[in-house]
Parts: sequence; structure tokens; C-alpha cells
Amino acid sequence: MKKDCREGPNRLIKEKSPYLLQHAYNPVDWYPWGKEAFDMAEVEDKPIFLSIGYSTCHWCHVMEKESFEDLEIATLLNKYYISVKVDREERPDIDQIYMTACQALTGQGGWPLTIVMGADKTPFFAATYLPKHSRPGLIGLMELLPRLHELWNNDRPRIARTAGELADFLRRQSLREIKTLKRGEEGMPSDELLDRVYQQLAEMYDHHHGGFGQAPKFPSPHRLIFLLRYWKRTGRKEALTITVNTLKAMYNGGIFDQIGFGLHRYSVDRRWLVPHFEKMLYDQALTALAAMEAYHASGEPEMSAFARKICQYVLTILVSPAGAFYSAEDADSEGEEGTFYLWTRAELLNLLGENEGNIVADYYDVTEKGNFEAGKNILHRLHDDQQFAEMRDVGVGQLREILSRAGKTMREARSRRTKPFLDDKVIAAWNGLMIAALARGSVLLDEPAYLAAAEKAVDFIYRRMLDRRGILMRRYREEEVAVEAFLEDYAFLTWGLIELYRATGKQYYLDRAHQLTSCVVQKYYKQDGTLLFSTTNEVRINLLATAEAYDGAHPSAVSVTAMNMLRLGYQLPDDELLNKGEMVLKRQREKLADNPVAYTFMLTALEYALRMKEGNLSCTVDGDCGWE
Repeated sequence: MKKDCREGPNRLIKEKSPYLLQHAYNPVDWYPWGKEAFDMAEVEDKPIFLSIGYSTCHWCHVMEKESFEDLEIATLLNKYYISVKVDREERPDIDQIYMTACQALTGQGGWPLTIVMGADKTPFFAATYLPKHSRPGLIGLMELLPRLHELWNNDRPRIARTAGELADFLRRQSLREIKTLKRGEEGMPSDELLDRVYQQLAEMYDHHHGGFGQAPKFPSPHRLIFLLRYWKRTGRKEALTITVNTLKAMYNGGIFDQIGFGLHRYSVDRRWLVPHFEKMLYDQALTALAAMEAYHASGEPEMSAFARKICQYVLTILVSPAGAFYSAEDADSEGEEGTFYLWTRAELLNLLGENEGNIVADYYDVTEKGNFEAGKNILHRLHDDQQFAEMRDVGVGQLREILSRAGKTMREARSRRTKPFLDDKVIAAWNGLMIAALARGSVLLDEPAYLAAAEKAVDFIYRRMLDRRGILMRRYREEEVAVEAFLEDYAFLTWGLIELYRATGKQYYLDRAHQLTSCVVQKYYKQDGTLLFSTTNEVRINLLATAEAYDGAHPSAVSVTAMNMLRLGYQLPDDELLNKGEMVLKRQREKLADNPVAYTFMLTALEYALRMKEGNLSCTVDGDCGWE
């Protein structure tokens, strides 16, 4: 029997995912992903309504409030569909498959991701955010759900054709990925690709505001890490200038939380002013890493300050008492995006007093009119401390004392506001990235506390995130581990372990990095250099199998795996691992040539491989570790 829309919690109440728990009291009769849902769809001959999102996603919250908390929508879903919720951060395998399907059907993607499919798991409809009622250019659920129900009942052959065509397309795409290369047919990609991707990035570079292209702007620290390696390799000063100026623009902009620190998800405008306000652990880790290396290269104090403040945020807000790192902070509080972070000029004057309040308001460009909504302001900086001090005719030291006092007062005042939701699940992959950043920072910034935090996090993972078989798991929350690790979990954690070895010289970390990479070879690596995304057998979906090599919000697991294999192969030494790392690069040769800017971290691995062949790897454990 289907539950009445006015009953208590649905099945998601038994889950650990914060995203699923956010929907546990919806009137929609949600199922978690699993056999029960697909069996019920077959028994009741109903299509599956699949909704994929994550806990800190603003538009996921909007769709929940508009539709999934709505009794009319819930009635339609409960009557005509089997509704399934998936946390994309716990199940990136499911998300990758259906995001690829959505992009194939619609030409676009994003979250929340909406899929309608049969019990065979092949979609026949895909979209992202949908409102309750239709708007110009966007169908509403009240109109869509009855229409698809009617199609399901009265024109099943049409549905079968659409699903079949999509499945064939995805399978052909997958087969193209896993076709075997003839050994020796293609060699290593050439260093000409490094020049090409540099030229592409230089052409995309925004000389006025930093970053690449127009709006929206993402941090994309893997691009900056490539540019630093390219500068080191070639001496092209512009590569270093682009990197430092881009990081300064982020550091000064609204994308950076000026008083609480930490980086927001991305900027909706060209100036880095107005962000989507969620804060993701992986953005903190990778941007801190890029800033650390930029400081190492340039000596610019702002780069050190930027990296340190990001790490301070993580070690204050995103660290658990046991030492693991939480996933994210939400964009919303009090039902609105960004509310926690916004200020009016009157608030600052009232809080700080007339004199210092005016100085601080001007320093952060807080105006009466506001730069956001309803006269509110996102804090950002138009001038560095020296410039602003000269404009206000105060000493730099005096200005910094004022800002320090004001920051403390503002943080205390802000702490009394409703805080954004903290997603306290622990993801192995993202912890690996933060471990890598902290370990590198312990050397480049001479911060022993960072090393202690990185080692504590690794200890947590090995004590709490292995199952009874000793297999790495992806997610930990409230004493429960779940979901067998994916390629990116192995790859990113290995990166962290390699950095810990380089920072400490402890063989223990190198051995564990080698052990994880051996698992990757056994579970995910194919002879031609192809890497699989997942080997899980739980409710198998026979549409896609291979891992994507292009970079997204963070470097691809394929490119990080290639880099890990090369670094370990050189360090151990292990010629077999070196050969496998090179095979991964060779496997991507055609894609790298077609669109190198989409594969900047893969090209960072290529630059490393070329330096190995040139005999130009002089970094030792105790030496200059900035450029490995």
C-alpha cells in the first residue's frame, strides 16, 4: 500500500546521507536507490522518478520547497511513479551515468538532476531543475507528470524507442572508450600540447578581473597548478602572472568569505563578486594547494595569507573532533541563499562605531545601496592594504589592527545568526585532497600544525573507513561506513599519502600509497590504459563503465591516477607502474590533442613524465618539493 501524503517520515528516515534525510519528511514516498525500488517498479508496472542532488545545493532546496513538500506534486508522484532519491556525493557513479544521459538528451546538465526511466534503469526523460508549474521555456511538474504517465500507459513503444536509442548511444560511447589500442601504435603525447594549452589559457584569461572567460567563474585550481608547472618548465613569466593575479582576484572577491574565510563554490559574475555561497571541501583543498605553490613560486605574501586562511577555515569549521574533514557548508540559511554572509552599512556602523565602522565598511566596499539584494552587501576588497591605507591617510599597521578587531567583532556577531547547514559526512576522496594540501602546506608554509592535521585525518580513514574485509569505503557518517570506494577515492587518497611521505619521509605513507595504487591496477586498470569508474555490482547499470578523463570541479580521477603512478614509479622505483602511468597518458592522446584545455591536470602529469625522461626531477624529501 502507498502511504498517504499526510503520514510521517518516508523510507529515507533510515538513511545516513544528510541530503536524503533532508527529504525524509516530504510527503513524497521516496525510496533510496536499491533493489526494493526497482522490484516495486516492476511489480506495479510504474516508471521510476529519479531525483539526484546534494545537501548544499541551492536549487535542490528550491525544488524541494516548491514541489517535493507540495501535496499536489506528492499525490501525482505517489500514484503514478516509484520515486527514488540519490545523493550524488555518496553515489557519483549513478550521478555520472544519468548526467551523461541528461546531457545526451537535452544538451545540458546540472543539479537537481531529474530522470524518468523504466525498471531497466534506462531513461526516457531527463531534465535538471523543474518548477511546480510551467514557465516560458520550462515545463512544470504538474504538467509533466500526468503527461509522462499517459505516455507510459498508452504509448509504451515510443518510450521504448527513446530509451533504446539513448542506451545505444551511451553504449557506443562506452565502447569507443574501452576499445583496445594496438601497443606501440601511438607514443606519448608530445610537449607541444603543453604550449597549446598554455596558449588557450592565455587567450581565455580575463586581464581585467582574473580567471578564465566570462561568467560564471569557477576557481579551477587545477588550471593554475598546470600554469605554475609550465612557468617552472619554460620561464614564461605570463604563466606565473596569470596564476597569481587570478588567485588575488579570488582572495579579494566576494567568492572568498572575507571574515570567516573559506571559498564559496563559484562566482555568478565576471568580477568574482557574487557567489553561489556553498563551501565545498574539495574547493578549499585545491585552491589552498594552488595558493601555496603560487607563494612558493612568487614569494607574494598574499598567496601565503590566502592559503593560510583557507586552511584556518577548514581546521575550524570542516574538521571533526576525530580529525576527519566534513564535506561542505550550505549556501542557504533562514530559507534564503547567502543570508549568513551579508551586511548592511548601518549594521557595521552600529556594531563597530562610527569611526572604525566607516573605515571597515569602505575597506570591504559596503554601501548604503548594497551590491546584493535589499540593500545588503557581499564583503569584498577593491584595494590592497597599502593602497587603502594611503587613501585613508592611516598607517598600514594601524589599518590592520582596526581590521583585526573588526573581524573578531563581526565573526562574533555573525555567529549569533542562523548558521548554514553543515554536511558532516566524510568522503574519502575529498579527505585525500585536503590531506594533500595540508601536507604540502606543512612544507611550503612551514606549518607543523598542518602536518599533524593531515596525519590525524589519514589515521581516521584507516581506522574508521575500511570495512571488515579491509576494503576502502567512500562515506563515513555517525559510526557507519557505506558505499565501496570508487576510483577517485583511491586516487585522491593516494595523492594525500604521497604528499605525506614527501613531507615526513615516513616509509609507512609510501607503502600505503603503493598498496592503494596496486588495488587500482587490480580493480580499475585495463591493459590499454583505460580506467574504470567503478566496479560495484550493486544494482548494476549497463550503460557506462569508464571514468571520464576531463577535469570538472576538481581534477579527474584518471589524471590523478596517472600522476600517482608516475610519481610512485619514480620514487619506489617501479618500472611497471611507470609504464602503466604512461599508458594512461597514451590512452588519452587523441582527446588531449582535440581539446587540451579540458585536460589540464592530465597535462600536468604529462609534464611530469617528460621531466622524468629529461632527468630533471631533482626534488627530494627534504628539498624543494614545490614542483613535483
